[in-house]
Amino acid sequence: MTAPFDLLLLNSRLDDAVCDIGVRDGRIAGIGKDLGPAAGTHDLAGRVVIPGLVETHIHLDKAGLLCRCGQAGGLAGAVAAVSAAKRDFTVADVHDRAARVIRKAITQGTMHMRTHVEVDLRAGLRSFQAMLALKRDFAFALDLSICAFAQEGLTNDPGTEDLLEQALDQGADLLGGCPYTDTDPVGQIERLFAMALRHDVDLDFHLDFDLDPDGSQMDAVCDATVRHGWQGRVNIGHATKLAMMDDARFARYAAMLAQAGVAVTALPATDLYLNGMAMGHRAPRGIAPMHLLAQAGVQVSVATNNVMNPFTPYGDASLMRMANLYANAMHLGADHFAGCMAMVTHDAARILRLADYGLHVGAWADLVVLDAPSATDAFAGIAQPLMGFKRGRQSFDRPAATILTP
Repeated sequence: MTAPFDLLLLNSRLDDAVCDIGVRDGRIAGIGKDLGPAAGTHDLAGRVVIPGLVETHIHLDKAGLLCRCGQAGGLAGAVAAVSAAKRDFTVADVHDRAARVIRKAITQGTMHMRTHVEVDLRAGLRSFQAMLALKRDFAFALDLSICAFAQEGLTNDPGTEDLLEQALDQGADLLGGCPYTDTDPVGQIERLFAMALRHDVDLDFHLDFDLDPDGSQMDAVCDATVRHGWQGRVNIGHATKLAMMDDARFARYAAMLAQAGVAVTALPATDLYLNGMAMGHRAPRGIAPMHLLAQAGVQVSVATNNVMNPFTPYGDASLMRMANLYANAMHLGADHFAGCMAMVTHDAARILRLADYGLHVGAWADLVVLDAPSATDAFAGIAQPLMGFKRGRQSFDRPAATILTP
């Protein structure tokens, strides 16, 4: 006789059907009705269940710096302000600020997260050491992937390359760079690919973060990806040059990215805030069109980037809100809601190369219950997560709001 389930989520809304979800040994073991007994049950009364949200791009090490840096104005000013501040970062300080964001993210339904952490002679390995501790501290609710990242250049910043090597030796999961801050952007790209190949890790670049359609470094990244056989292992963040390209040039780059297997992530809050700041109310949106890239076969996601610092002076770590913001900014209606939701779930999971992700028998039971009766309502209304289950164990609880009628 089949052993009873560890958990049953009764009356769960999955797509257009209401059914029960049975969990055993941390995985989804049954989907249907009348599945049998369970050690624990929750009646969801027809509320939507989604797989745990996936954050593909965030900077935990420099979150919560508004009180120290204020608003620096523009990308260069933000980089300079944080560069000065991070010299005084301590492991405890970074851990405390990052933990606040992680707690918010968990209660917003995030269960997988890739964080970039700056590694150079200013920050040393202090922020990275804080990330290693956070990865252990929150493993019960969140899988944290650490990207050792060169924010201020590589070829022009002696000592950074050695520190990146040390971070990879000490447990960094992947490698990141920012070619547009380097005096030799292509040289940085080549060095990072060589390092990634030696350590067999993925790559995640900050790239093309401006509104000039010319001078893209996507050509160099795609070329290196194909030459080194790293297809499906490279992601690009921002790429806001794509937002300003004419149709022909955009189509060429979309085809190039798809053929090279290079993914792209938009960071709507930061991209809207920093791009075109000097243009005032005439500023363009400055967000790369992920939905059009997806139509061309490019793997895409939407992510948070920064929370309450000079790059983005606001944020609540809600990926639902971020996907909704993207849809608003790109004038996308209800026929695009499922695709936008995939940018923080299934599509994002593919960029992080997560195994056994989703809502099917055999997948890990990383589940979020939203306070909505349908997926469309959940996305349009930025429905609040009510509870979450990480590998079948409840990881957070946030009861629905109650109106107290006199």
